Order: sequence, then structure tokens, then C-alpha cells
Amino acid sequence: MTEVAFHFNVPDKLGYACRLLRKATGSGARVVVTGDAALLRSLDVELWSFSPLEFIPHCHAASAEAPVLAASPVILADSPRGTPHHEVLVNVGGPVPDGFERFERLIELVSVDDGDRQQARARWKHYADRGYAIRRHDLAGEAA
Repeated sequence: MTEVAFHFNVPDKLGYACRLLRKATGSGARVVVTGDAALLRSLDVELWSFSPLEFIPHCHAASAEAPVLAASPVILADSPRGTPHHEVLVNVGGPVPDGFERFERLIELVSVDDGDRQQARARWKHYADRGYAIRRHDLAGEAA
């Protein structure tokens, strides 16, 4: 069964996602990132520029050819359906990702924004109602 974790009170969702992806790919994990199209475009830009000495190889599922998708450790996708990786799924916001249950791990990133938090509550309820054990990581508590 998919391991589900929520990372709450993320002050800078894009910066946090970049650090999370750096750590995941550094350990050899292959990751699919889902979310709103505009947020994924911003994440794409951030992945190119967040660290002057590092680059996280990534591509967009909608525009990359099959060999590129298979070789990329990070895939940005509106939906994880049809992506070749099934290890880690990171949702940067929006609805429950279609097909999340195919992944070993799902990480939900939740900012301090009230709208984002409300959407996260709905996703939490969706997973809990289906029997998924959920781990909670509160970044506000970690910073204290």
C-alpha cells in the first residue's frame, strides 16, 4: 500500500520542492511531481536556477518523448497516469492525483495558505477514508 506523508506549513513550496527533489534524486529515487500547470511551470524554472552548482535533471510528461521520460529522474506531470516511474509521487497542490495508488510513496506539500490547507484537508480525508496510514510532518513545529 502506498505510504502517504503530508508536509505541512511549507513556507516556500517551490524552494522546498527543489530541496526535496535534490535529496530524493541524490538517493537514487525516481520522482513524478503533479500539481497545477502554472505551479509546475514555475517549478521547472526553479529547478534550473535554485542552486548555481547543481542541476536536477527533469522533463515534462506532456512534451517529452518516451526515451527522455524513462531516463529523467524527475517528471513534471499534470497527472501521474502513464508516467514510467512508480517510486515517489510529490503533489504540490490541487486534487488527489489520479493513479497515486501505483506509487510506493506519496508526499503532499501544503503551504501556509488557507486555500491550500483546505484542499489538503480534503485530500487527507480521501486517503484516510480508504485506509491509508498518513504521516504528518509539520515544518512549523520543526522550526521551533
